[in-house]
Amino acid sequence: MITDQTSPAQKRANLASDLKSGRLLKYPGAYNPMVAMLIEQTGFDGVYISGAVMSNSLGLPDIGFTTLTEITLMASQIAKVTSLPSIVDIDTGFGETMNVARTIHEMEHAGLAGCHLEDQVNPKRCGHLDNKTIVSQDDMVKKIKTAAQSKSDPNFVIMARTDSRASEGLDGAIKRAQAYEAAGADMIFPEAMYSEADFEAMRKAIKVPILANMTEFGKSELLTSSQLENLGINMVIYPVSTQRLAMKAVEDGLKSILENGTQEQLLGQMQTRKRLYEVLKYEDYNEFDSGIYNFKLD
Repeated sequence: MITDQTSPAQKRANLASDLKSGRLLKYPGAYNPMVAMLIEQTGFDGVYISGAVMSNSLGLPDIGFTTLTEITLMASQIAKVTSLPSIVDIDTGFGETMNVARTIHEMEHAGLAGCHLEDQVNPKRCGHLDNKTIVSQDDMVKKIKTAAQSKSDPNFVIMARTDSRASEGLDGAIKRAQAYEAAGADMIFPEAMYSEADFEAMRKAIKVPILANMTEFGKSELLTSSQLENLGINMVIYPVSTQRLAMKAVEDGLKSILENGTQEQLLGQMQTRKRLYEVLKYEDYNEFDSGIYNFKLD
């Protein structure tokens, strides 16, 4: 209960099996462990842990401020509460090739099922902003080879993200994706694709699974799950959706409390105590101690 009983190895095996299923896997982002529990209870396939969301949660912009230690801790806290596979954003790997090797080691031991590594120069920036700087293809290939060689579980998924669509065009992004696939990437994450046509071209050029990022207010057209599945995309992430939903509700609520002097008018917009305890499976803890859940909620 405090942690899910499904082992990290089993979660990775489940992800490997899911990627062979031919269906589109849907991975919403979780900004804390309780959101990961809701993602599972709602019926999604897995949990995504966004680097931007983790930076935002620390009150920082997504430009490479977070450390390996911070990301490992936050990601492990999220991954351990759900039986679903969790994948995490490791930005540029927290350094060069030796750092990438350690990062993969830490993510495996933290219980993650996979991670994605990007080809931006550090300090990096959000993938849907302009003027990103990209490392050389050779340098990124070295990192991917290192990541692939460093994993101890063959089911741990190494995703290679390329942010080159804006600076090198679609053909350049495809060329990089093919090089990253050849270097050992288990999956390709073409960031900031503009349209269905972009994804279609990438799908034709790549044999391994492809991840699509359907983030709001970005460069990509927000395609439906049916559209993505018809294109042959294997996984879609909604990285910041839950945080954006929560922050808008919090901001509106705070303004209302300040203006009205009470939260009474907001109760209908809040998760009830009863629903919170259902999500947390509070009653199940009574198996260990009958004094824990010995009350009734209205």
